[in-house]
Amino acid sequence: MRKSSITRKTNETNITLSINLDGTGKYNISTGIGFFDHMLTQIAVHGLIDLNLQAKGDLHIDAHHTIEDCGIVLGEAIGQTLGSKQGIRRMAEASVPMDDALAKVILDLSGRAYSLIQTNWVSLDVGGIPTSLLEHFFESVAINARMNLHIHVPYGKDNHHMAEALFKAFARALDDATQIDERRIGTIPSSKGAI
Repeated sequence: MRKSSITRKTNETNITLSINLDGTGKYNISTGIGFFDHMLTQIAVHGLIDLNLQAKGDLHIDAHHTIEDCGIVLGEAIGQTLGSKQGIRRMAEASVPMDDALAKVILDLSGRAYSLIQTNWVSLDVGGIPTSLLEHFFESVAINARMNLHIHVPYGKDNHHMAEALFKAFARALDDATQIDERRIGTIPSSKGAI
């Protein structure tokens, strides 16, 4: 089983996270930010990742440090769990609708950190947090997992639906990209021979 645990403690946050990429979607998530917990739950459930994330942050200031640092530790855990990336599919994409909204995520576990995020939020916040923080979360995941991550949320009438479709699409793409391809057992999915 591909599992890892990360602890990050700073003057702004105290976070413990453990994941099992070969899980069944079990989760125990508490960040102090209800909407964010709901979104992280989508990653676990729809990515079939067992996710335990406990975060205490300086929410008396705002949600920024907590959301950013959760992205950092999730990205680190993904990278740590995959190791050399032998045998994985590596690249995947997923499109997920939710009522009026559509989200598309394309990712490559390439070892190169890059994110491109195009969204059309209908207002500046969702669930009491700025929508820009959701984008920053995914940027932090991409940087720390060293993945190429392209996100497109072309339309929607409701930010909740748009955000939830996005987190579900990320979960599905991540699950697909991390699956072991039996034809690649013992090999690195790169013409360079290393990722």
